[in-house]
Amino acid sequence: MGGTVNPLRVGVVGAGTISAQYSACLQRLPQLRVTAVSDLSAERAGALAAEHEGARVLELPQLMAADDVDVVLNLTLPRTHAEIALQALAAGKHVYGEKPLAMDVAEGRGVVEAAAAAGLRVGCAPDTVLGTGVQTARAVVDAGEIGVPHSATAFMTTPGHERWHHFPDFYYQPGGGPLLDMGPYYITSLVHLLGPVERVVGVSWRPSPTRTIGRGPRAGESFEVTTDSSTAGILVHASGAVSTLVMSFDTWAARLPRIEVHGTGGSLSVPDPNLFDGTVEVYSAASAPEPGPGADHEANWRDAGVRAGYLDAGRGYGLADLAVALGEGRAHRASDEVALHVLDVMESVQRAAATRGSVELTTTCERPEAIASPVDLTAAAVGA
Repeated sequence: MGGTVNPLRVGVVGAGTISAQYSACLQRLPQLRVTAVSDLSAERAGALAAEHEGARVLELPQLMAADDVDVVLNLTLPRTHAEIALQALAAGKHVYGEKPLAMDVAEGRGVVEAAAAAGLRVGCAPDTVLGTGVQTARAVVDAGEIGVPHSATAFMTTPGHERWHHFPDFYYQPGGGPLLDMGPYYITSLVHLLGPVERVVGVSWRPSPTRTIGRGPRAGESFEVTTDSSTAGILVHASGAVSTLVMSFDTWAARLPRIEVHGTGGSLSVPDPNLFDGTVEVYSAASAPEPGPGADHEANWRDAGVRAGYLDAGRGYGLADLAVALGEGRAHRASDEVALHVLDVMESVQRAAATRGSVELTTTCERPEAIASPVDLTAAAVGA
């Protein structure tokens, strides 16, 4: 992935809070060059454009029509993700967006079909799975170091965003909740590690009818909880492996791993999938201590080291991977196919919880190509 690259010209739509993290990465990635910014706030758009030499502020229709924009980076609110993506595709632009791909599977399917018809690429966060954390964990799985993987657990448990977020209401309304908010990081990681999902079972609940804001101008104000704040799901993968997923805004403290994968020959501890790196640990059945009192199983966990993934990655590396993929003529890893499948998993878990049944998924995806070794994307030279 070295050599010389011609940067993909990026038009950013949405200059809100998350754009700062993208901007910092885009400035150091030679595969990408920001040429235009559009936002409802001209002040915010101007501040973001000023961080990129030569970038200018445009109204949305102008950005979509601009000859020097190859790809639209869609950082708008979730409810407009599909709308903006469809506009960009109609204008002949590739698209990369924040998660989720769309508000529901039907809407997301429309984006995927429009891209295929136009011969254009759509990418979607999370791209945290392309960092050294999940990719090293995948390298361990693919090398057979834990035998045949048969199960996984994934836990995201917090006491709730209202303790720190100034405007947390959305997280407790339909369209919010822990599954839709944080599920994409965990489910996308499980797809990379174990492959696509075929069937799910789900339950959900809400222990508290109201929440009280802890910080900011509305501190002390209470609001109603109108969606479930905890969800648990059983995911049956096409490979036969089974994952247990728990997403909660109701847990004060928990000594739980973020993700663990278990196989016939050992276990694997995966770092926080909301981050790009972290320590991957492996437990080998071959070196397990003899059973009985005093057996030190903790000592059998070992650091796997950094084996694979994009080094020092941050938000925007999925878009850089898309740019490299275009040049190499391969599929990009943070794809619309994966994002649509992850959206289907979440929607199906919610439906299973509502109906107290099992739901068969309507989508699938290829397990994305692994990043087989540590890769520094900032090392590529820029062409003329």
